[in-house]
Amino acid sequence: MRILSLETTEMIGSVAAADGDKLLVEMELSRHQRTARSLAPGIKELLEKVGWLAGQVELVAVTRGPGSFTGLRVGLATAKTFAYAAGADIMGVDTLETIAAAAPPEVERLWAAVDAQRGEVVVRNFARGEGGWFRPAGEEELMEIDAWFDSLAEGQVVTGPVFRKLAGRLPEGVELLDQRYWPPMAATVARLAHRHYAAGRRDDVWSLVPRYSRRSAAEEKWEKRNVGRQGGQKGGPER
Repeated sequence: MRILSLETTEMIGSVAAADGDKLLVEMELSRHQRTARSLAPGIKELLEKVGWLAGQVELVAVTRGPGSFTGLRVGLATAKTFAYAAGADIMGVDTLETIAAAAPPEVERLWAAVDAQRGEVVVRNFARGEGGWFRPAGEEELMEIDAWFDSLAEGQVVTGPVFRKLAGRLPEGVELLDQRYWPPMAATVARLAHRHYAAGRRDDVWSLVPRYSRRSAAEEKWEKRNVGRQGGQKGGPER
């Protein structure tokens, strides 16, 4: 199966091409442009490297969150447009699962975390299961950074791109994976998508949507301003 995978959770995204579970090429997107400008040229260059026409791609895999608003919107919109035009299937892959799956084989259990801004993180605990793949060992949570750190026990393992700014604040005794394992990468997205697809999972190009780390500031301000009005009726700001 020819798989095109996109990862746009972070400031610097990546794209990859895989043939089933075999990675062919992975490319980091330009560090000098925003993802909205670098993603389409990056896909074009990737397809040229592996010698594929767009119509030969059979599965488009993309991280769907949690993550930032702009990155996820760009990634999902591009993936859905490409899949629809190429007649390919589409698969949304969890960002925290992608981060966990990159951990070295000796790690049996870990916490994956992404930045939610405003002093908060989105975290989830994972444990290795059948075949060495990580499975969720708890619910995804939006937490204050200090509260999460206070909950960590000595010997627990953590990882994720948020540690670019939090590494120096970790409690003593908590193990932080090497920084090369922190960011979600398109190659891992392809691996996970192939596994999920082989297990029978399917996503729909019309209903696949991003999962953000939190509601936008505009939505939170709107709710704070309008809760209690009109008999407690809730709605939302127009998008």
